[in-house]
Amino acid sequence: MKKSLVLAMAMALGVTASAYAANPFSDVPAGHWAYDSINKLAAAGIVDGYGDNTFGGDRLMTRYEMAQIVAKAMAKGANVDRLAAEFADELDSLGVRVAALEKKSDNVKITGEARFRYVDQKASANIGDDKKGHGYVADLRSRIWLTGQVNEDWKYTGMIENVQDFADDNGNERTDFQRAYVEGKLGGMAVTAGRYNMFLANGNIYDDRADGIELAYGDKVKVTGVAGKADPGTDGLAANSYAGGAIDADFGVINATAGYYNFKDIGEKASGIDNGIWFVGAGTTFGDFGLNAMYLKGDLSGREADGGKASEGLKDDGWTAGLTWRGAEADKAGSYGLFANYYDQGGQTYIAHTTDANTFDGNGFKGYGVGANYTVAKNMVFTAVYYDTKSKVDSSDKDHRIWTDLTITF
Repeated sequence: MKKSLVLAMAMALGVTASAYAANPFSDVPAGHWAYDSINKLAAAGIVDGYGDNTFGGDRLMTRYEMAQIVAKAMAKGANVDRLAAEFADELDSLGVRVAALEKKSDNVKITGEARFRYVDQKASANIGDDKKGHGYVADLRSRIWLTGQVNEDWKYTGMIENVQDFADDNGNERTDFQRAYVEGKLGGMAVTAGRYNMFLANGNIYDDRADGIELAYGDKVKVTGVAGKADPGTDGLAANSYAGGAIDADFGVINATAGYYNFKDIGEKASGIDNGIWFVGAGTTFGDFGLNAMYLKGDLSGREADGGKASEGLKDDGWTAGLTWRGAEADKAGSYGLFANYYDQGGQTYIAHTTDANTFDGNGFKGYGVGANYTVAKNMVFTAVYYDTKSKVDSSDKDHRIWTDLTITF
């Protein structure tokens, strides 16, 4: 590369020096056409020639030499994005960070989570493969999240999940592509679409993956609408389709929520079993404490395969209440919190509940959970919870479990 190209670049950069120093190069006379540009670059510290006080304008430059000049120009605030991209490898070897290129590479981010779980369970209800008595769960769930910035308003998220079951004698292991969705804005409306985690009524109705779309508008008062197909996999009841909406209002000290969601063909396609669930709830904070409560009302209709009413024996209303104190923060080692929840929900009031307690296969459940979480080290949170629940259909079906997990995020 000829030095004359550097001169052209210098003029394009508009690099200036506050004062001209004496000409440092013996082979660039005062009458040379590039004298002023070379003098400015030298005064600005961008070019320094060779050890014999010559500029060497007729010599071919190496890529490394050119990268040094680009790096110095960048340090002076010159806009040289195209040159920085061309000499990215050489600049990297010089330890020069190229912000524009880093911004481009940051369009795709990879994060992860590993959860080690152990649950000890003692129940008169069914455990695992329809067994009763004492059992346990021990597994490792690993999740890899990929987020790609499409543009200023839209981004894509995907998630791969692997679960290793240590309690299974056969060492069961599975890997699934669990999430794939986009988030963005259409005017003043926030949009989420694809396979994402749907969280309805604070999780008291649904907290699992779904294939659909969510539209939300507003800030202090937010209106949300959803529609799609519910697919909680092995947890909860699948539904062929769902639709509904909610309104959330933040009044400062108190926040409130209310809404309605309708699920069609619950259990299997064309089952004819539908459920419309209404809810209203409120919450408040005072100091380190938080308090929330919710009432739910279901309307299950349709018939089972044997002709019996799907709602037979299932209560159509329910309520929950929760109390929190502080809370573990993943990025703050030593932080901790306590929490307690009480549930009294009929089988018609939820599809895939957020709780880790036994919900008795959609028959309705009643009971409580108390627990604590603690950040043992940055991005390492330990949680321990005790649950005591029983079925709303048959009160002799009871479950006691101690849930523990260590969640690591990176």
